[in-house]
Amino acid sequence: MNFRKTFKFSITAAALILGVGTANAFVCSVSDATMAKPGGFPERALTMIVPYGPAGGSGQVAAGMAEAVTSLTGVSINRDHKPGGSGTLGMAAYIAMPADGYNVMEHIDDASSAHALDSGQPNPASDLIPLVTSQVTFSQIYIRTNETRFSDWASFSAWVSAQNGKATIANVSKEGSMERVTMKFVTEAAGIKIQQISFDKGAPRYGALLGGQVDALFEQPGDVRNFLDSGDFKPILTIFNERPSVFSDVPTHKDVGMTFEPLLRFRGFFVHKNAPADRVAWLKWAFQRGYCEDSYQKFNDSKYMSVIDSYRDTDGSIALINSTVKQYRAVYKEMGLELK
Repeated sequence: MNFRKTFKFSITAAALILGVGTANAFVCSVSDATMAKPGGFPERALTMIVPYGPAGGSGQVAAGMAEAVTSLTGVSINRDHKPGGSGTLGMAAYIAMPADGYNVMEHIDDASSAHALDSGQPNPASDLIPLVTSQVTFSQIYIRTNETRFSDWASFSAWVSAQNGKATIANVSKEGSMERVTMKFVTEAAGIKIQQISFDKGAPRYGALLGGQVDALFEQPGDVRNFLDSGDFKPILTIFNERPSVFSDVPTHKDVGMTFEPLLRFRGFFVHKNAPADRVAWLKWAFQRGYCEDSYQKFNDSKYMSVIDSYRDTDGSIALINSTVKQYRAVYKEMGLELK
């Protein structure tokens, strides 16, 4: 079994944007390479609820982490995808499951924004226990590489302006989500109107751009890596405060005169707050060490998830979630949405 021995994370733009004063320092040392199973737990496979389809970013990170944890511990993980409602259906299903430690969940920042809008929705920082945040990333706007009507952000925004609101972009369905809020920021800052065509699953969303049913796509780079590598898609705008080195030729929203602070995508893994404490401790170890596995590090690298700081342990995840909820509440108030 191979480990990357040391991971030290410095302060990053991502941490500052999200209100996390400093990024976590995490050391994958030999001393914590193994941990005894508490009372023999787990004696059977774990179940992982994934509140999105298998083809999108959540499905991919769930598969990557499941592989890493199984490689580390020998414990199988059965993934149960429950897409719908931008993660709310999967969350409801998970909350209803036994809190015995055998059930874990993958979720994203949608859980934080849902709680920010409606405090009756579970708070992932307190109603659940974060095991690890294993991905933090930025968003981009993509077009087809063989597109002839426009070729970059300047020509795209000019073309959109001339369409009198008929231009389209594929996006997620939930109003108030990171993607929808960010697109509102972009269109208002650019002074353009564009129809957001809703897709709750990743594959149909990507297929809509590939097949020409929409003019553009809002997504994160790791989720469309295959289309970038194949040359089918290309980014024309990065929504981040600085240009990541791998996209140094793509302007950021600030490069084109937009001044809003970007909202970021993050994904992590959780367990019920009432799960037995000794089992929670083992799960924290397994998922945080799973992040250290070479297979998971290779996966994150392949998805551009090592471009900015992508790791938070339990305490760091709680701080990240709490700061994100606060940020979304401020955004929603500015949007005039009714907070519950």
